[in-house]
Order: sequence, then structure tokens, then C-alpha cells
Amino acid sequence: MKGLVFFDEDRCKGCGLCVPVCPKDVIRMADRINVRGYPPAEAVEPERCTGCGLCARMCPDTVIRVYRQTPARAGKG
Repeated sequence: MKGLVFFDEDRCKGCGLCVPVCPKDVIRMADRINVRGYPPAEAVEPERCTGCGLCARMCPDTVIRVYRQTPARAGKG
């Protein structure tokens, strides 16, 4: 299963709660700061994301969106 993770970096307060819950070590805190003055979370290896959604559930400010790509079904015919 392949996932896509997106961060609303300007809303991230840099708490880091999403980092340890990622089972694939996709997320880290950035070296830069956002408009609020915090280091935002970012995906360092987005291709490893499985779309489990643990990071989004852990985020207290709902700045993370996770989408899961599902395999295409065979056409009906």
C-alpha cells in the first residue's frame, strides 16, 4: 500500500508528536522555521509512506493529511 502525506507547515507548532509514531520513519522536524517560528514536520522519505494515518491521528492541530492509494480494480465487462 502506498500513501501520500501532506503537512500544512504554516500551522505546525513543532511539537514533534508525529515523528515517533511513524512506523516507516518518514517524518522529521525540519531545519527551517515556519511563519509561526517553529520547525515544522516534513516528510523526508515520502515514498516509504504506507498511508497508515498514525501521524495525522497524533497531531493535536490537524495539520497532517494522509491519503492512501488503493490498487485499481479490474474493469467489469
